[in-house]
Amino acid sequence: MSALNEPARVREQYATEDNLQTRLSVWHPTIDGRDPATVALDEIRDLRPGRVLEVGCGTGAFAARLLDTLPGVDLVAIDQSERFVELTATRGVSARLADVQALPFEDDSFDLVAAMWMLYHVPDLHRGLTEIRRVLRPGGTFVAATNGDEHVGELRRAVGRPPAVTQFSSQNGEAVLRSHFTDVHREDLVPRAIFPDHAAAVAYLASSDEPDERELPWFDGPREYAGQVTVFVAR
Repeated sequence: MSALNEPARVREQYATEDNLQTRLSVWHPTIDGRDPATVALDEIRDLRPGRVLEVGCGTGAFAARLLDTLPGVDLVAIDQSERFVELTATRGVSARLADVQALPFEDDSFDLVAAMWMLYHVPDLHRGLTEIRRVLRPGGTFVAATNGDEHVGELRRAVGRPPAVTQFSSQNGEAVLRSHFTDVHREDLVPRAIFPDHAAAVAYLASSDEPDERELPWFDGPREYAGQVTVFVAR
């Protein structure tokens, strides 16, 4: 178990929205204008599911976009952070406190389950995916977004951090999903982290609570670093 999926560390990291918002604030679409969340949303829109579950909903931004895209969809969102459940509910989303490793829903309850940048936090990933598979109806779809090992790799190397290798990434996510689903497709994207100044980059690094071996070298003005994101669609 690593710091990314150690329960106490995860609870502390997401007790408030501050760390997440700091990280989200710097991200921009790929050079050709593709945004990973929009790519995932388009996949869901095209499927037109009747009932959807989002696990690890965060502040509810994606769930709210989904409601706008599919008016009338029966959407339920869960998270382990009380604060995130509260924020999601304020967006008009049906939100509840729950753990993906023990979903409080009956078998075959949903046409689609979405997990946006959260599977690397699950202590027992196999158990979480087994639960997702259980609540999906026959023929249902699972949509997941995650980062790759080289996500802001240049920035991480600048302060002596190793690659962000996780249990569910662009590199290993397809193999992980194929142990639970028979049909897995992927779309790889390179979004851009754009920092207006040095202080913004330092704040981004500090938001993940990882130790740095050295200070980030000074730079004046904006600086851009490449991300690495994959959107998986599994059935």
